[in-house]
Amino acid sequence: MEDEHIFKSHNKTLLVYHLVFPMKYRRKVLNEVSGETLKFICKEISERYEIEFIEIGYESDHVHFLIQSVPSLSLSQIVRTVKSITGRELFRLHPEIKQVLWGGNIWTSGFYANTVGQYGNKEVIQKYIENQGKEKQYTKIYTGQLRLF
Repeated sequence: MEDEHIFKSHNKTLLVYHLVFPMKYRRKVLNEVSGETLKFICKEISERYEIEFIEIGYESDHVHFLIQSVPSLSLSQIVRTVKSITGRELFRLHPEIKQVLWGGNIWTSGFYANTVGQYGNKEVIQKYIENQGKEKQYTKIYTGQLRLF
């Protein structure tokens, strides 16, 4: 991936996410034709929202997205937007999918998400931070695992 920062009036960002959406009940519904439709739908999403699809890949029962977006869109908003539009349009354009997936949802309620760093992994970034301001002594005041309750 090239250096594709997004420039806004007061910030410069490079926020890239790897998202995986499994099909409801892990049904094998995607094929070459519906995969092309998915690509077309994602291109339309890019035109309407600040969501850029860097890469899209699929197996018959799940889809991988490499997505770049802006900080004003939370990960939850990105997931909700992509899932709702792609699901609705795939059902509309491929009614045969409804015969395999009942209940009105094409995707499971869950998803996998991971951030993608162009400039290094966690250890590289930690080392970079430690080496800032060499004329001053760097003092680490905390290290640990983030815990969400």
